Amino acid sequence: KLPHVIPHKERVLMFRNEVHQDKISLGIIENESVSPQSTLITVHRSRLVEDGYRQLSNLSSQSMKGLIRVKFVNLQGLDEAGIDQDGVFKEFLEETIKKVFDPGLNLFTSTSEERLYPSPLSHMTDNYLDLFEFVGRMIGKAVYEGIVVDIPFAAFFLTQVLGHDHTNLYSYLDEMASADPELYKNLTYIKHYEGDVEDLGLTFSFDQDVMGRIISHELIPGGRSINVTNENRIMYIHMMAHFKMHKQIQNQVAAFRRGFRAVVPLDWLNIFSGPQVQRLIAGDNTPIDLKDLRRNTSYYGGFHDSHKVIVWLWDILEKDFNDKEKGAFLKFVTSCSKPPLLGFYNLEPPFSI
Repeated sequence: KLPHVIPHKERVLMFRNEVHQDKISLGIIENESVSPQSTLITVHRSRLVEDGYRQLSNLSSQSMKGLIRVKFVNLQGLDEAGIDQDGVFKEFLEETIKKVFDPGLNLFTSTSEERLYPSPLSHMTDNYLDLFEFVGRMIGKAVYEGIVVDIPFAAFFLTQVLGHDHTNLYSYLDEMASADPELYKNLTYIKHYEGDVEDLGLTFSFDQDVMGRIISHELIPGGRSINVTNENRIMYIHMMAHFKMHKQIQNQVAAFRRGFRAVVPLDWLNIFSGPQVQRLIAGDNTPIDLKDLRRNTSYYGGFHDSHKVIVWLWDILEKDFNDKEKGAFLKFVTSCSKPPLLGFYNLEPPFSI
């Protein structure tokens, strides 16, 4: 009940232990004596989202938690040879996630701080709720497997996914400053307006420009005919924040949550806040520990830790690369510029040369 008194690292370990125990109970841990059932999907490079959605959306929760093998088909229609199933699945996961967050798909939009949340206009995309549920499944699978993905979600979105916005202390208005600074500034102006607020000509409604067409939304029944006054302006401010931050995207959030919890039960995450779940998804902001990465690197093809080429590599990374370049190197070899929360021992799949 007091998760903040437990150090964050210990909470992450508790979460990873929940996942491990779940895998044991489902019999999906692979070892020398046991080879659990796997799901094979075939994905064309030009149809990543479509093929992934078609084959994974209807998988059972247990199958989503289990081993998923991916066979890529290249642009020429030929099967690609995968190096290993973990690496190929991770590539599929990251490439698919990258596609679904592309602004062209119109599922997500970003705050002024480049944090992602469901686009209020995403309902214009075909099967948008099914797609949000699919995205939730993919992010849930990444968290379940400890695969970090470089996706910066808005804190207010993750707060709603976790259901933490229903607490008495939560205010949508407090989150609005980062999500929509211009509207937050306008609402603050109304709050502190010293004259007669009725002179501003506001009503309990909100006009939205949708492809050049103005759509009017009522904040309360009959809101278009109810003027904002000095007496009800605080109510108006909070209702506007509630509409912009929650009501506009509540169906998208619910669909994402449904997909996410098909893989990760939300009660496992009760010990984390929204920003801490963001760290579970995208890794940590701590400096990259090259010594830790080196300790947990696997070598093949005649290379080893004292091979002169390998010594040169680590020497250059340590002495010649600045933090930004180290992050770019890590993104190139693992698809994420940040290290896993518990160090490179937990990197899935391990860094290999």
